[in-house]
Amino acid sequence: MMVRWFRVLGDQYIGFWIIGLVLFALQEIPYMVMPLFKLENNPIMNMQESSAVLDVCEKVLGVSCIVMMTFIVHEKATFFRIGNGVCKIGFILAVFVLLLNFVGWGLYFSGHQTIGVMMFFIVILPPLYYVFVGLWRENWLLLTAGIIFEIVHFCHVYGNLKM
Repeated sequence: MMVRWFRVLGDQYIGFWIIGLVLFALQEIPYMVMPLFKLENNPIMNMQESSAVLDVCEKVLGVSCIVMMTFIVHEKATFFRIGNGVCKIGFILAVFVLLLNFVGWGLYFSGHQTIGVMMFFIVILPPLYYVFVGLWRENWLLLTAGIIFEIVHFCHVYGNLKM
């Protein structure tokens, strides 16, 4: 299901794209299955907070990405279309980044919880996923928010892990 209600900016519309919710749920699968793993250590879920400001910014940007992915649609977008050119590249990169993220969670769940593994696979890749979904769907607001989210998320989690 995809609907367009009204134009917000150029060829971007407020609307609803159900697959946006599915894409969000796919990215959240590791958190859904985490309770099935009896992790002795779980640094991602037990971090000390390094910056209240970055924490708020990170949460606002993350939620904004989900909202934009679900409720902003391109004028010419269809329910599901991979597209050509830059759209196709965005789709392929989104799939690749999601799969790499799952590999990273597999490493994490198996005890490989180094800062490098966590920062690359679990911190850098999720915002990139939103960036590439934005590219695929020609959702320039999502792409821009995803880039800003990437920077804030990286700085915030890195600061938390270094504490």
